[in-house]
Amino acid sequence: MHNASGQATPSSGPSTSKRASGPPARAVIKLGTGVLTRGIGEFDAERIAAICEQVARLRASGTQVLLVSSGSIALGMGRLGLKRRPSDVVKKQACAAIGQGLLMQMWQSHFAAHGITVAQVLLTHEDLRNRTRHLAAKATLESLIAYGVVPVINENDTVSAAEIEALLRFGDNDTLSAMVASLVHAQHLFILSTAPGLIDLDGTGEIVPFVPKITPQIEAMARGTASETAVGGMVSKLSAAKLALRAGCSVFIASGAEPDIIARLLRGEGPGTFFAPHGLPLDAKKRWLLHFQRPTGTIHINACAVPVLREQGRSLLAVGVTHASGRFEAGDIVDVAAPDGTLIAHGKTGYSSADISALAGLKGAAVKALHPKRRRHEVIHRNDLALL
Repeated sequence: MHNASGQATPSSGPSTSKRASGPPARAVIKLGTGVLTRGIGEFDAERIAAICEQVARLRASGTQVLLVSSGSIALGMGRLGLKRRPSDVVKKQACAAIGQGLLMQMWQSHFAAHGITVAQVLLTHEDLRNRTRHLAAKATLESLIAYGVVPVINENDTVSAAEIEALLRFGDNDTLSAMVASLVHAQHLFILSTAPGLIDLDGTGEIVPFVPKITPQIEAMARGTASETAVGGMVSKLSAAKLALRAGCSVFIASGAEPDIIARLLRGEGPGTFFAPHGLPLDAKKRWLLHFQRPTGTIHINACAVPVLREQGRSLLAVGVTHASGRFEAGDIVDVAAPDGTLIAHGKTGYSSADISALAGLKGAAVKALHPKRRRHEVIHRNDLALL
């Protein structure tokens, strides 16, 4: 149900037609620490067994499943007798190193009852940012799926200090699960935690069952988390949902403690929030540009160039550029900013920041005179540009 402004509002539940009509071909299921553990460092065996049974039934219906599993840091905290999540990165890494093996033992022992083999896949942002490693990670996941294995994916917290801090800012494994869903072209992403869904805290206090679009009003409903073992809260879940939706993947946010929650969500019956994808999915290269890259600088453009990129889908030429900020080389990923500072795209630049200082505002003939040996003179070719 929607009000006059188009904001999603709580209702008794969306019709089944608003949700998936059947099991998806491929699904990513993200499980939060609070779902898998009792307090700090103790598995919730009964709940984990129930989740494994749900995954087994989903696979039996024809769906390929990938898990993104939190819990390693919390399990390591338990073994070390820590009551609070460490603030020091190295201590977090130590907890993750201890807990990761425990986590995989837990998943394999519970899935063994269903004849399912699991595989540990540890990723850093660099694995997805670098195009070669990005494709290698995708190939590995595709190979595991082809063998009938359930990949259990987690952030490689034990080796990358910069990455663990970046991930924590964006919400633990919520963002990682959305990146994985985009990477493998999943139809559905289930984000299961202790949160029952998106709740209209300042309004009805009820779960919003259906969100056709994430608006500022929807984002205002989000809150963080006060948990000692988790980070991010609903803020990170909405951020992850936006990423997945952009790739054409539907998103469910629901409580992993609810009985048979995955099947109920697919039937349109379970308590939780369903986010519908909008528009057409980006092609694989533009998804990589848009979601897996960390821009190293910014190319600023004039007002005339904005509709050329946004509405006409053309390449960015030097005549539309005003200046560059930051230092970058040709081939780096950069932001593209409108005159008012609004970021409108990411793209792979054909020129370094030093080159752009000399090229800004020049027409084609002048650019060719400066770089006569180049075959292409676009600052960013349209095939290397992803609009935000």
